Amino acid sequence: MTRINFGGVEEEVVTREEFPLAKARDVLKDEVVAVLGYGVQGPAQALNMRDNGITVIVGQKQGSASWEKALADGWIPGETLFSVEEAAERGTVIQYLLSDAGQRSQWPKIVECLNKGDLLYFSHGFSITYKDQTGVVPPPHVDVALVAPKGSGRSVRTNFLDGSGINASFAIHQDATGRAKERTIALGIAIGAGYLFPTTFQNEVYSDLTGERGVLMGALAGVMEAQYDVLRKHGHSPSEAFNETVEELTQSLIRLVGQNGMDWMYANCSTTAQRGALDWKDKFRDAVAPVYAELYQSVVSGEETRIVLDKNSNPDYRAKLDEELKVMRESEMWRAGAAVRSLRPENWKQ
Repeated sequence: MTRINFGGVEEEVVTREEFPLAKARDVLKDEVVAVLGYGVQGPAQALNMRDNGITVIVGQKQGSASWEKALADGWIPGETLFSVEEAAERGTVIQYLLSDAGQRSQWPKIVECLNKGDLLYFSHGFSITYKDQTGVVPPPHVDVALVAPKGSGRSVRTNFLDGSGINASFAIHQDATGRAKERTIALGIAIGAGYLFPTTFQNEVYSDLTGERGVLMGALAGVMEAQYDVLRKHGHSPSEAFNETVEELTQSLIRLVGQNGMDWMYANCSTTAQRGALDWKDKFRDAVAPVYAELYQSVVSGEETRIVLDKNSNPDYRAKLDEELKVMRESEMWRAGAAVRSLRPENWKQ
């Protein structure tokens, strides 16, 4: 473990330098990694591990859209592609990457497939932390661990192909073999993590659910809509409102933040922008702080997970989700966005 100063607080992380891919391959050389679920994280983690020389099989419901995707990605039925239960029986590392609602519904079958010494692997602390709601209580004879990439499955794959990777947290919930930590870090390196930092299942799910509902998705979409609507109400055109709200953020400013931080982005903008941003930053922070306090308490209390499990377990969940996303997609703001994106230079027809 390498000690790094994060804003004045010393933390330990695992880097590729101290735990190279060759070491990960050696740790995992006798393992069969069964990736259960081929939806969001499953494809990226499975493909990255396969590309890195790890023995991987996939478990997915035959005939589903995800099964067809697995076929398209080169997984072979009866060799590297199986039903969820058969993959779980064949694997020594069981990557449980079904949806949170799917993990609850499939658990009675999966728990019967776990053999002594297996590693039950998660990429989210949800099912273990909220076991009273999910019923997911692993038997004592298996390792239980987590590697949670800090990004979508699509980013996990594209960053890997670009040669970079994406940061991930890891946690050990149960160490039955005495090798849980070594196996878990090896898996994190194998899926292409940039570096790994320790957490707990509880801390991972609390921070993750807050982040997704907050600045990463919910708050981001909400504040964009609020600014766009104000500009439109005051006579600004859709293209102008979208460019000033979304396009400049995604195509310019957030990239500067990613390169060297928020202060560096400020320093590379006009003095007028700097002054206004500094004057208004604290007002926005103070305005949303009570919302974040409410959100975090809703996560800790289990209310957010109750809603997720209730909604996502409904047989018509996908159809209703499509309806909700259609409303967003067909709003003026995001229709304007589609037009703006089509005009980016890289999308011009030659």
